[in-house]
Amino acid sequence: MSYPLSESLPFTPRDERGRPLDVIELRRIQVRCIVGVYPAERGTPQPLDMDVALYLDTRKAASAGSLRDTVDYARLAGELRFLLENADFRLLETAAEALCRYVLAPPTEDSTRAQVRGVTLRLSKPEALGAAGQASLQVYRAADEYRFEREDKPFGRVDIVFEDAHVGIYRLRIAPGRSILTHEHRQMEEAELVLGGGLLLQGRPVRAGTGFQWPKRFPHRYDNAREQEQTVLCVDRPAFIPSDEVEVPEPEGGLVPVEGRAYYPEASGSEVKG
Repeated sequence: MSYPLSESLPFTPRDERGRPLDVIELRRIQVRCIVGVYPAERGTPQPLDMDVALYLDTRKAASAGSLRDTVDYARLAGELRFLLENADFRLLETAAEALCRYVLAPPTEDSTRAQVRGVTLRLSKPEALGAAGQASLQVYRAADEYRFEREDKPFGRVDIVFEDAHVGIYRLRIAPGRSILTHEHRQMEEAELVLGGGLLLQGRPVRAGTGFQWPKRFPHRYDNAREQEQTVLCVDRPAFIPSDEVEVPEPEGGLVPVEGRAYYPEASGSEVKG
């Protein structure tokens, strides 16, 4: 990238008092994912480069020294990488819109970041044009452009971050003492990233930043034994089908332990055990 994202805008994002917002930039995040409309792009992941500029006020973080007043950019980068690797986008435009909506969604109780007021995001496909050049898309979005739907559930609530005909992105917010009961899916492909640090998965503690891909007909369950809401970032392909969340009895011998992938620096990604 030859110039900063923050300098490529024709204006400077400002707060309600007219002061320029601060900028955190994440550059050259490299991901392999499926994005494109042509047959050759549908079945094989291709490289994608991502650059992100986050606009927010970091004054409180500077004085308090708390990540809750700024952005833990290593964790956010992992969350964006998880979304790109597990979603199914036909266009760069769709991928950019979904990622911007996620970045600008209000933080959850177990989050370690402040509200981002605006975001510039650039996605580049280095192999799209072969030797002829490189294709990229850059967008800017502001938090006040969006309203996020929510659905109340027995386990707490669901935030609908993004949906189209091919993919749905959701935040499953599990209330204290509640559970997502043992269930399986028979039509949807599902991937989940544990954001909070206090959940039990398959009855065993799971570290924040661990991602999972659920095979069809694989029973899985979450329990929140903490006194704080815990969040799971969920990607469904296609978008969520209510009738495909099938509650099932716990298998004989108990739920099968699962191995996850670490998306946060401090998460090991090893098999989750008690």
